[in-house]
Amino acid sequence: MSVAPGRDGLDLGAEWTRRWTATWRTAGGEVSCTVRDLALTRIADGTPMRRFSWRRAQRHRPNLQFLVSTGRHHGAESLEEARLLLVLDFAAGLVDVLSQPMRLRFDTATGRRGHIPDFLAVTRTGIWLIDVRPYTLIAPEDLEAFAASAEIAMACGWHYTVAAGWKEHVTAAVDAFSSQRRPLSDPLGLRPTLVAAARDGGTFGEVVDTAPFPPLARAQLLHLLWHRRLGCDLSRRFGDRSVVTDPAEEA
Repeated sequence: MSVAPGRDGLDLGAEWTRRWTATWRTAGGEVSCTVRDLALTRIADGTPMRRFSWRRAQRHRPNLQFLVSTGRHHGAESLEEARLLLVLDFAAGLVDVLSQPMRLRFDTATGRRGHIPDFLAVTRTGIWLIDVRPYTLIAPEDLEAFAASAEIAMACGWHYTVAAGWKEHVTAAVDAFSSQRRPLSDPLGLRPTLVAAARDGGTFGEVVDTAPFPPLARAQLLHLLWHRRLGCDLSRRFGDRSVVTDPAEEA
């Protein structure tokens, strides 16, 4: 989504990168610098600015999400954030990710404000600063904070985005693939059969049925889809009728 409407209230006058600051947490305590120097720091090696706490009657759902890409658990403050972490693990070429990475302090027409973005993701194609907020819950003051985050990211040579919603069938498919994302052995040698069937063109159900043990082949095929050995069209609802493809053949 566009954060341009929130930019109008920002004070982006002369030397703004020297006035706006970022603070992050390390094992030795908090460290601060100006936005001008932010790109030279190692924020991704820090720790979350906030603790992920659980208590009765709270409205959100803090949790820990295990990522295959990093081999570690990462904190999320809501189910929406956990969903984003799962998608990053699947599709982002993820190297590392830090939850609640820093506290930004920026100037606006009405005074100085603060904001803590939700994630800093280091990927093989660049660094992403990310906020997560359902579209229906985004208020004008949120847009202003998101616009400030976007300006800071651009000054650092990073990317910025707001995850404001998902197509339900896409997250359902990624969730299905993720059930077999951890290391999985293939003692029956089913994978070569599945890959060969995908090269011939077939649906998920048809490819599974080419193997001698379909229930086990189903798990192996989901594993291949998660790890991008095989692919399918995520613009459509995933199921047994989804066409499975071999990316190597298409290349």
